[in-house]
Amino acid sequence: MPRTRKRRGIPGSVTRRGNKWAFAFDGPADPLTGERNRIRKSGFESEDEAWEKMAEAQAKLREGQLTKPSKRTVAQFFEEWFPRMRNSIGSPTTANNYETLARAYVIPVIGKKRLQDIDAVTVTSLYEHLLNSGRRKRDTNGEMFRIWQEVTGRGDEISARELAREVGVTHDAAYKAMRRFRAGRTPTGETNGLSKKTVRSVHIMLRSAFADAVTWKYVPTNPVAAVKAPSPENRGHRTWTPTELRRFLTAVQSDRLYAMWLLLATTGMRRSEVAGLRLDGLDLDNGALAVKTTRVVTNGKVRQGFGKSRRSRRRLSLDKATVAALLTHVEMIQAEKATWADAYQDHGLVFCWEDGRPIYPDTITEWLARIADRLGLPHLTLHELRHTYATTALRAGVHPKIVSTRLGHATVAFTLDLYTADIPELDQAAAQEISNLFLGTPGFGTDAVEVTLEAA
Repeated sequence: MPRTRKRRGIPGSVTRRGNKWAFAFDGPADPLTGERNRIRKSGFESEDEAWEKMAEAQAKLREGQLTKPSKRTVAQFFEEWFPRMRNSIGSPTTANNYETLARAYVIPVIGKKRLQDIDAVTVTSLYEHLLNSGRRKRDTNGEMFRIWQEVTGRGDEISARELAREVGVTHDAAYKAMRRFRAGRTPTGETNGLSKKTVRSVHIMLRSAFADAVTWKYVPTNPVAAVKAPSPENRGHRTWTPTELRRFLTAVQSDRLYAMWLLLATTGMRRSEVAGLRLDGLDLDNGALAVKTTRVVTNGKVRQGFGKSRRSRRRLSLDKATVAALLTHVEMIQAEKATWADAYQDHGLVFCWEDGRPIYPDTITEWLARIADRLGLPHLTLHELRHTYATTALRAGVHPKIVSTRLGHATVAFTLDLYTADIPELDQAAAQEISNLFLGTPGFGTDAVEVTLEAA
């Protein structure tokens, strides 16, 4: 029979179980149910050791550092974390990316381990594994290219439907892939490991997840905080030159959505922000607009959001050309509403189809690629068009604080860190300006006083 011992003035008890000893005491009640939370631990060699460890546990409980022993696995923790995380993170895109990263690269590797067994060494080993052999997704784009290259190389042709059937993708995916290949946008060779950028994203997600685990008293400390994430090389961003951007805007002047292309070029707005821009957010009499709502794609479905952060929701001043283009565009929208009458699907969006239906955000990306291919311009994503705006503005001498605010970045430091590699001349100019403060004009030194050092 187990023998239970108590000591006067000390809450809890110590019990002998076979050749070992265990302690048990009441922790704080469950905040929702009010049920008693019994804290237990066993495996001690002596009664005195059990009393000593119980005293340490009670001290940690008073200091808010106690974690109740648990067999909860990493996979079980993440299943708890996903719905809670979605409620606490404002951006549905970020929430979806976090879950995708966890399911693809963390749970398959360490999901069966106990959450409380994860330490800095485990996290470091996980990153090394991901960098060397962490790729799990099929490279269907590469598979399609190899088949297409083989068929066309021998002078034959393959249809999008045949290519789709060969690789096991949709007809639309195969059609778009063939269009990319014909335009010269071919995939690079894949490796078995993930990029440093992807592993860094895993690190950011894990750090957030374990921070919540600490808050919930599942683990005593955040093991990810003690691990340094891989540092991707900052090779700069692909951008268009002002001449290339001018060619693009000239080519789309007759486009029904010319105002959208001009707005992207002159403000650096995100794709989600342009896709979600509302008519009631325009203040064209004062040459401005308000970025308040977004339309983002998560798991293939479009959701309305409210920006990545508080700074994303901002008011933007507009130049005269963009205001004029938007005024013309709004007039066109009003005319289309009158034409479609009751059949018009009014979602209050600035950029939509002729009958008011929202434009799927990925379609905007495809349009940009198609226009660039037709003009022979370097292929850019919409986010790289945003980079084009940022680097052009900084090169033009716009203050980094203004550029950062207009882009909706969290800090000026983030903006400068992001674009330093793209604009090295800014650093050179800063060096010259600073030296001019104390060296004066280029003629510095003509009236300098000669100073000699004499031995004592």
